[in-house]
Amino acid sequence: MRLPPARGSITEALFDLLRGPAGTGPPDEVVATAAAGLDDDDAQLALFACYELHYQGFDEVDDRWEWDPALLGFRAVLERRFERSLAAAVPRPDSLDPAGLRAALTALTCPEEEPLLSLFLQREASLNNFREFVMHRSIYHLKEADPHTWAIPRLSGGPKAALVEIQSDEYGGGRRERMHSELFRATLRGLGLDDAYGAYLNRVPGVTLAISNAMSLFGLHRRWRAALLGHLAAIEMTSSLPNRRYAAGLRRLGAGPVTVRFYDEHVQADAVHEQIAANDMCGAFATAFPACTGDIVYGAACALELERRWAEHVMSCWQRGTGSLRAQPVPA
Repeated sequence: MRLPPARGSITEALFDLLRGPAGTGPPDEVVATAAAGLDDDDAQLALFACYELHYQGFDEVDDRWEWDPALLGFRAVLERRFERSLAAAVPRPDSLDPAGLRAALTALTCPEEEPLLSLFLQREASLNNFREFVMHRSIYHLKEADPHTWAIPRLSGGPKAALVEIQSDEYGGGRRERMHSELFRATLRGLGLDDAYGAYLNRVPGVTLAISNAMSLFGLHRRWRAALLGHLAAIEMTSSLPNRRYAAGLRRLGAGPVTVRFYDEHVQADAVHEQIAANDMCGAFATAFPACTGDIVYGAACALELERRWAEHVMSCWQRGTGSLRAQPVPA
């Protein structure tokens, strides 16, 4: 993956820096003006790029930037402001009795209203709508499970075993062709799209990048490990029904079994993962660390709020008859 086009003063300065030799930090004025609103294109892309150095990286960026002290300081500024934006959008709950954790997670993940986006994709979406949808989703699904895997060395005992069980399924039980990221590549190809890692990074808006950035924030900081567990639990507890609808929508549009398999797999796998995540992982962790129960619920609430904002953006664009992606940059 190559660095995408800059989206403002922050990414312009950051990307110019990353294309050079490691060892010189971002200009002070860039650090001072950095913001990280939940839908800010420039700030979310800058934070995403900083995090990506811990994943696959960028072709033209020296790997030594990953642990460059000055760059980490710049990332910390973005993170602090991102955390404040999350806290403003999602109230931090108090700790609760571990015995009530499952009920709290269930209450969060059972919406009073049907999610409009999954219903639309099932019943009405065009092929172009579906292509847009998977382009957005490619930002996470082509690295599926990776952000949550950061928690494994930070756990022990039952919660660690439970997370490994979930992640083993995400990675195909050791078989490449069954890895969820590979199944999603097949979906992209079946819809006539580019299956390369990061192929659509330059097209997705900040509200999409914020979803991945929250996972990386929680995953890369041990202090957020409980929030990361709650984040994963929320994903697993809200996955089966939407994925069933996505699969039905693709079949309605004539997609074949290879294209649909990613969604079919999640209908089955996540029904099992929901129980493991809520009980064996989060429940056991809460019993061992009662003071962290509030963070577990907070992580789940952040996942759901960012997903809600993203879905609202996509649906509002489609209802207006416009695309939900950024315009294709004109080649230099």
